[in-house]
Amino acid sequence: MSKFVVNNVAGESGRKLPQYIAGLAASGGALAAGTFLGWTAPTDKPLTVEGEYGFPVSDEQFSWVGSISNLGAALMCFPIGYMMKLIGRKWSMLAMVLPLVLGWLLIIFAENVAMLMVGRFFLGVGGGAFCVAAPTYTAEIAQPSIRGTLGTFFQLMVTVGILFVYAVGAGVDVQVLSIICGVIPLVFGAIFFFMPESPYYFVEKGRYSEAASSLKWLRGAQYDENAEIEDLKQADEKVKAEAIPMLVAFRQKATVRALAISLGLMFFQQLSGINAVIFYNSAIFASANGGKEMSSASIIVGGIQVVATLLASVVVDKVGRRILLLVSDLMMAVSTILLAVYFQLKQDDPAKVDDLSWLAVLAVCLFIAMFSIGYGPVPWLMVGELFANNVKAFASPVAGVFNWLLAFLVTKVFTNLKDAMGEAGVFWLFSGISLLGTVFVFLVVPETKGKSLNNIQRLLAGEKLNADEPAGLPEPRDERDERPAQVA
Repeated sequence: MSKFVVNNVAGESGRKLPQYIAGLAASGGALAAGTFLGWTAPTDKPLTVEGEYGFPVSDEQFSWVGSISNLGAALMCFPIGYMMKLIGRKWSMLAMVLPLVLGWLLIIFAENVAMLMVGRFFLGVGGGAFCVAAPTYTAEIAQPSIRGTLGTFFQLMVTVGILFVYAVGAGVDVQVLSIICGVIPLVFGAIFFFMPESPYYFVEKGRYSEAASSLKWLRGAQYDENAEIEDLKQADEKVKAEAIPMLVAFRQKATVRALAISLGLMFFQQLSGINAVIFYNSAIFASANGGKEMSSASIIVGGIQVVATLLASVVVDKVGRRILLLVSDLMMAVSTILLAVYFQLKQDDPAKVDDLSWLAVLAVCLFIAMFSIGYGPVPWLMVGELFANNVKAFASPVAGVFNWLLAFLVTKVFTNLKDAMGEAGVFWLFSGISLLGTVFVFLVVPETKGKSLNNIQRLLAGEKLNADEPAGLPEPRDERDERPAQVA
């Protein structure tokens, strides 16, 4: 018998290996999303300085190329939810292969900046949809004992995708890099085609025999799926019975406060400067006089991001959400202060920093590591924990749209801010915002670790929880509408 077959104290049984396979297959979409997120870092100089594509690309134009994908992602936050209900989780993800491949084709054969921009927009559409659909699919196919582990696959694969682009981009030209990236969604589609549809989707549609077949695939032929199908029916009936109009939901104190906290976390996540650092770290290293001897710096940054994301998945349920956010934001502020000091010294007298190029690299690495263990994954985790199940379906996409629009803003204006304020000024600004974010977390954000959904709603509504009141077992959360850890 496979080691993935268990019978635990809660009565959970079935094979785990097929669930890991399906979860990894779904996370192939995250790998595709990571490639478009990291693509701008190794392609900035070849396109804007070296003119590798044979037509001029100004810094201003490249800022649009880098940022417009975020608009495409924001555009999909609501439609992908309707698509998943209409045609299912599996086919919604397979449909996103089309905009991804189209986007890469436009970039590969680009003859002007407009083709690059349209291609990047389509990549955002496909990648942004995966950021909603893949975690939803993973949460619905996994049994509770491995749901957390499978849930970390998505963010991990995003960081792997970014690292992959950094590593490959260091050795090939922009067109070859884009061809390689364009193959990834095709491989994903070929593999994911053979994965089962979410059993919850079939239950939603009243197609119980197909739900049973899906569970047999995921849990093994010997699995008795009847009890789980009954649980899924009850969960679906509960969600439908508790559904309330959006305007009514946003008149509830707990919902208003949850939204304020969620949007505040998204604001400070993006205004910390993460997308500017990820998209333009090559330019930052070059500006820091790194030159060729630091050509591997972006690869090192990508590796740190992968390791830190793994660490976050291990510690988030042990140390709590608030402490991770506080440490993360404070250390990001320290990192951007170091960058600001470095560039200030360089601006005053370049000779002062001849032997300090390592400082900029250290600061960027520290920033990425601290973001990845706290402000990267935790805000999205808290979106899933703060909202009641009956409002999550429209509250989560609101947070998603807000996040992607902020990502667009930061990515777009970074070059403009750098020109207007100087590199030192931009990083002083980012450090100030991170310090404000630390204060925001300390004063406003509650700790949700170990609290049931009911207690979290009581806390947000202004009720006082007794210090000796048992937290109770966390109630099953409706994870179907949650977004994953961000993406930068």
